[in-house]
Amino acid sequence: MGPDLVSIKALCILDNDGNRVFSKYYDDHFPTQKEKQAFEKNLFKKTNQTEFEIIVIDGLTVVYRTSVDLLFYIVGPNDENELLLMNTLSTFYDTVSAILKKNVEKKALFDKIDFIILAADELVEGGVIMEVDSSNILNRVLVKQEEIPLSEQTVTQVFQTAKEGLKWSLLR
Repeated sequence: MGPDLVSIKALCILDNDGNRVFSKYYDDHFPTQKEKQAFEKNLFKKTNQTEFEIIVIDGLTVVYRTSVDLLFYIVGPNDENELLLMNTLSTFYDTVSAILKKNVEKKALFDKIDFIILAADELVEGGVIMEVDSSNILNRVLVKQEEIPLSEQTVTQVFQTAKEGLKWSLLR
């Protein structure tokens, strides 16, 4: 059997009540939605109010980081290198922080969730870490909206562009 490139089982963001804000699972370790939610609840219970950054839970290595009202998690196999997982977590957090302009909180994250999902996809594909440099991820995710044809922009991007245009026309 060849080497196993899969090093990430899941990427999760939970709020300070333990509710899912964003999660992406990369294998069938938790095949049903109910099992995923139970894992997330258990994960929150074990990591809430602790000072550790790395834990082993349900045979998986989990690294996590807290922010104002969010908890960021990277879940890997039990035998995965913790430094690799921590580096991946730092890259994801730094990317999210840059997207949210250092305002890493739940409301701001929901406002830019489309960019957060793109960043997660650029970071990890199918459980394989694809990029560990947050500036490279940002360059691919935050393409200037002027460069994107209107027909290819998301609804959020169109509204943001219209809002900025209106703001500048009112300020003149």
